[in-house]
Amino acid sequence: MKTRIIFSCVVLFAALFNMAVQAMDKDRVVELKAAKDATIAFRIVFNAGSQYDPVGKEGLSYLTSRMLSEGSTTKNSYDSVLKKLFPFAAGYDISLSREISVFTGRVHKDNLKPYLALFTEQMLMPAFKADELERVRQDALNYLTNDLRYSSDEELGKASLYNSVYKGTAYSHVDVGTVSGLTAITMDDIKSFYNTYYNRSNFTLGIGGGYDAKTLETVWKAFEKLPEGKKAIAPVINTQKVEGYKVLLVEKKAAATAISMGFPIDLVRGSKDWYALAIANSWLGEHRNSSSHLYQVIRERRGLNYGDYSYIEHYPNGGRVQLPMVNVPRRHHLFEIWIRPVPNETAHFALRAALREYQALVAKGMSKDEFELTRKFLKNYVLQYAPTSSKRLGYALDDKFYGIKNGHIAMYREMMDKVTLEDVNNAIKKYLQDKNMAIAMICDNAAELKKNLASNVVSPMKYTSPKADEILKEDELISTFKLPILEENIQIVKVDEMFK
Repeated sequence: MKTRIIFSCVVLFAALFNMAVQAMDKDRVVELKAAKDATIAFRIVFNAGSQYDPVGKEGLSYLTSRMLSEGSTTKNSYDSVLKKLFPFAAGYDISLSREISVFTGRVHKDNLKPYLALFTEQMLMPAFKADELERVRQDALNYLTNDLRYSSDEELGKASLYNSVYKGTAYSHVDVGTVSGLTAITMDDIKSFYNTYYNRSNFTLGIGGGYDAKTLETVWKAFEKLPEGKKAIAPVINTQKVEGYKVLLVEKKAAATAISMGFPIDLVRGSKDWYALAIANSWLGEHRNSSSHLYQVIRERRGLNYGDYSYIEHYPNGGRVQLPMVNVPRRHHLFEIWIRPVPNETAHFALRAALREYQALVAKGMSKDEFELTRKFLKNYVLQYAPTSSKRLGYALDDKFYGIKNGHIAMYREMMDKVTLEDVNNAIKKYLQDKNMAIAMICDNAAELKKNLASNVVSPMKYTSPKADEILKEDELISTFKLPILEENIQIVKVDEMFK
């Protein structure tokens, strides 16, 4: 009799447990099980990116995310949280991009229970202390006015390009915000943003590694306790077409010139065209690949800089990372060329060299040998993109954003066998062009550079060591290569004026 009662209780418990799991919104859960993984990874995605910042309060999403990840809870001070996390050799953070914010964490399963208590408490019970708001506000202001303006010309160039192309849209400001926006934000703004965007209807739960069904249920139930609300509706991004060659010269004292250029493309990952264009892009300027064409022409043969790359989708933190980041998705992308800083006296030449090679690709397309070599490289290279359960979970969440059912990495490899040379060259003709280009250059003596660009003055190269005759002859062609840049399309801005 006792056995029957125990058995009935077990069955009843299992049925109730299954009902609880079934109550989850499966469309908002992404699982990536890896039974042999001793760790468990969490990625909670909120539609709470910087595109939702109110006008005049640019940086609100960023400050809110920092308050949530680097602030006290109603139970624990931030110092206490750090002390409690330390024995677990684990932590958590929130990363913010234009579209989303992502609450990430990873822990060994032996420490799951105490870790999970802190992980959920951090998001569900923020204290929102005034002194902590001032701390994260000052950090953000320091980043804009010191780090971004004066410490990283590469990132400054990229930010200047994006601000220029997306001017007047919700994509226009950097994720950290603007100086005036950060200064204007109040604690009431922070609390309102939290209640509006960090709500129970506006998140997707990602879980990966060696977890079980009970862990999934526990996390889901915890985040269901967030404030009541609705799923955020992303703002419309009406990007104006770049007409002609538009140049923004950001003037600052610097020994080298950073160059970023590009234009909007109506293409996102998941389509055959994207993977076809990825082959052409990889040949032209695969990130940190010394065999790519731009790298060979500008860095390897002439030693002008550290690297030269191109992209068909947003690639943040390019100066720090070797491989693409996850969970920085966008509905709108640029085709972009990034010329890492070159000596000021070679800036005009380097710009010409990059655009000359790019225009040759647009005009001629890829050759059969270039195509075959690049697609074979990519098929193997993408296997390095997601070495951990946490990274694979990140890709799975991005797949959901882009609507890729079979997975981006698997589709990438599959397409390397299916895409033809004709597909690649058709994609080049369809998405790439050389008539319109936005260019941002971080430079010294902007007035002189403006004059030289507008007049197409010859920009000869001088070397400190002998070069092969072949390179010197090509230099003559590059130094007189005409760029269709009109004086009225060149704007000069002092670096102190950026990101106000």
